[in-house]
Amino acid sequence: MISIELTNRQKKIIKIVQENEPITSEKIAEIIKVTRATLRPDLAILTMIGILDARPKVGYFYSGKSTSNIFAQEVKDIKVKDIMSLPVIVSEESPVYEGIVTLFLEDVGTIFVVSDTGSLIGIVSRKDFLKSALGGSDMNKVPIGMIMTRSPNIVTISPEETALESAIKIIEHEVDSLPVVEKVKENDKEMLKVIGRISKSNIAKLFVELCKE
Repeated sequence: MISIELTNRQKKIIKIVQENEPITSEKIAEIIKVTRATLRPDLAILTMIGILDARPKVGYFYSGKSTSNIFAQEVKDIKVKDIMSLPVIVSEESPVYEGIVTLFLEDVGTIFVVSDTGSLIGIVSRKDFLKSALGGSDMNKVPIGMIMTRSPNIVTISPEETALESAIKIIEHEVDSLPVVEKVKENDKEMLKVIGRISKSNIAKLFVELCKE
């Protein structure tokens, strides 16, 4: 079974909800003395694994389930490779304009940047493109490599990790998607080859299917 170790703050949230249900996120944040933005990943994880139940315009309830709940048991065997999508890839020499066109044509929020050998070297998001456009530079001349987030400041996931682990990474790092990578050797050098993409949409579709079942 999936074992999820809760943080002290998450345990405190559970206790607060048990004693005050239903309770809004605003009230929980006020009691703990943190911002709602700080609290959001914790609440997302606790509702996702089934410990808390959220009802719109009402608040949070304690479900009475442990971390080894039924939902976690359902997803424990589902791997990233089972639900990932094809990656959208560009080279770092590609102009920003080409990247923007690719972003809209593929209907994605993030594009992965690879080297000539296929190694992951960066990612570029909607925000990166927007900042570049607002900067007034010639988008046909500026290469994507100039505006991308470079490795090692990239959160990745392997195809053998679980769907639950990917959802937690997406929430904790506040990103739209993760590159699915596998380690390969090229000329005796280890590199990360992009083989897929896992996004909020992949996770949402999985959760919908599980709920239907």
